Amino acid sequence: MLFDLPDHATLYQALLDRDESYEGRAFVCVATTGVFCRLTCPARKPLAGNCSFRASIGECIEAGFRPCKRCHPLQPAAEADPIIAALLKALDERPERRWSEGDVARLGFDLSTVRRSFKRHFGMTFIEMARQRRLREGFETLVLGGSVIAAQQDAGFTSPSAFRAAFARLLGRAPGELTGRGLLLADWIATPIGDMIALSSASQLHLLEFVDRKALPTELARLQQLAKGEIGLGSYAPIEQIRAELGRFFAGESADFATPLALHGSAFTRAVWAELRQIPAGETRSYSELARRIGQPAAVRAVARANGANQLALIIPCHRVIGADGSLTGYGGGLWRKQKLLEIERRYVRAAPAA
Repeated sequence: MLFDLPDHATLYQALLDRDESYEGRAFVCVATTGVFCRLTCPARKPLAGNCSFRASIGECIEAGFRPCKRCHPLQPAAEADPIIAALLKALDERPERRWSEGDVARLGFDLSTVRRSFKRHFGMTFIEMARQRRLREGFETLVLGGSVIAAQQDAGFTSPSAFRAAFARLLGRAPGELTGRGLLLADWIATPIGDMIALSSASQLHLLEFVDRKALPTELARLQQLAKGEIGLGSYAPIEQIRAELGRFFAGESADFATPLALHGSAFTRAVWAELRQIPAGETRSYSELARRIGQPAAVRAVARANGANQLALIIPCHRVIGADGSLTGYGGGLWRKQKLLEIERRYVRAAPAA
């Protein structure tokens, strides 16, 4: 849906102009505040590099952004549907509550009607919206230096073990293992195809992965050992750089990544990754072709293992590797995401002559 919208420059100008023609059709997500707004929002305008644009409220919430308290982007849907208005009001009054379908039913609402209404307006159910809000609140408390207990309370978990388990499922590590400052800092980056976690030292980016990647806990454990346990929550300059570069990538402006990287792998693995970075956006290669290009045509399986060991998603574009027959092959971030990335990058190829 992202490329159904105008380009980033057009939408940013519409934000500056408070263009009412985009009302309900486009929303701006601000990386530095974690808030999403209407383009007509009266608040001070963020820098272009901190903005990404999405076509629906549901996309904004799924990416981890909260609705702005000045322009109230949920208000039109609430005004159009009394059920939505009542439940959003209840969520605002009790954001920490662990909402269930039983709670909704006890408020006198028909569950199927509520599900249809929220799906139609926001692309997610009320229960999903409430869960996203709770976990985001807990994450932000930790980033701002709050204790794990405070984060648990802000996220609305009565059980410390339940909060630790939910946090670990989301980020791969328990909250107590990712607090305070450290040699490596972890931060959350929202993208149109899912949230990512980035780990960086003061000078280099060590990891960029989608939070639902199964290998993420193992990768984090390896980096924690490298950093001698000193992993904290926060952001160093390389994380801010990759956040801006990802914004430009998904806005259709640039497929280039210049963030300095720390490459943890053998000489063979790094050679494969270097060859991956030579594949232009919009093109693909097979494993056997990669093996030939690094001068080891018999090492196809080793090339595939090196491809799977990549922990810098998008920057080292392992999603550009497909089967010899042209079929999509395994991708740690999910085949649907691989397909979406290839579709996005084909747009760059089509736009090249005009540029």
